Amino acid sequence: MNIKRNILLNPGPSTTTDTVKMAQVVPDICPREKEFANLMKGLREDLVKIVHGDLDKYTSVLFCGSGTLNIDVCINSLLAEGKKALVVNNGAYSTRAVEICQYYGLPYIDLRFPVDQLPDLSKVEETLKSNPDIGLVHTTHNETGTGILNPIREIGSLAHQYGAIFTVDTTSTLAMRPIDIEKDQIDFCMASAQKGLMAMTGLSFIIGKRELIEASKDYPKRSYYCNLYLQYEFFEKTGEMHFTPPVQTIYALLQALKEYWAEGEAAKWARHTRIFHALHDGLDKLGFKDAVRREWQSGLVVSARYPDDPNWDFEKIHDYCYERGFTIYPGKISGANTFRLCALGAIDEKDIQDFFVVFREALELNQIQIPVVYQ
Repeated sequence: MNIKRNILLNPGPSTTTDTVKMAQVVPDICPREKEFANLMKGLREDLVKIVHGDLDKYTSVLFCGSGTLNIDVCINSLLAEGKKALVVNNGAYSTRAVEICQYYGLPYIDLRFPVDQLPDLSKVEETLKSNPDIGLVHTTHNETGTGILNPIREIGSLAHQYGAIFTVDTTSTLAMRPIDIEKDQIDFCMASAQKGLMAMTGLSFIIGKRELIEASKDYPKRSYYCNLYLQYEFFEKTGEMHFTPPVQTIYALLQALKEYWAEGEAAKWARHTRIFHALHDGLDKLGFKDAVRREWQSGLVVSARYPDDPNWDFEKIHDYCYERGFTIYPGKISGANTFRLCALGAIDEKDIQDFFVVFREALELNQIQIPVVYQ
């Protein structure tokens, strides 16, 4: 099949290979067959191996849904009775964790920091020290709205020092930026198939400690569909998801995992790094300014400020690029207008060079001064 190739520079879903797309075209199968359960077993093990987890100590649990479902599952399932959650919050995606606490009526502390700043570890420790009832600490690895990289190893160390479970939203880093679940002090991390693994939307997964999942059996039951222990237990007993899985999406993910191992962790991260530098090079040549200090960036998301040009119109720039096969995305920074270019997906440096030819044309067509101007 001749499938049009679009370059997605948004923060997900990402550009996929044709082989991943075509992996969904398979004979129909009932997902309760042993053959399918065997595929799921290998898939779950592979997900743990990506973060260098010991299969005796760590497992993965799959759910139907987007990455936000993972945050919901972890927070509602892993907070013990009489405990509160601490959300280390410097962006839109950690704010989602706060909103989940609010919707479930869970006790929580929203420890806020500016979205363009790293969390202050001394304040994190002070909060843990003065609130011995904190049972769970949550943060985001790469705050995708800005591209800032949070110090998860240090936050995790503090969480463990004060007896809390540490959950990390790694949706936009896992299978791209190398993660070692044990060395990085992570109890639970999470992602969805359409991001770093460059597969299809609709399937998400949580990777974490078996003993903590099993201990959560006796925690308050706050959700039926989104309960971590219930899904884990069903996998362990039957090898299957508790509820109907997205069958074709799973076949796509299996193919994506084959391609992940073929490329290799180091080579894949090197490719994403090439793309990231190419994005910065292109923006620098046009005069755009970063929204976040470059040394704090994750290496996966570049967030650029809108120029102070009366002719700047993001929608017009977006539409021009989109019509030519390139997708760009608005930012998520309160108080500042930004757009994001992301180093995700099955793309490389040449794709970025091609993009900037089109992007420059869009600026010129809309009579935006180059280099762009800021007050």
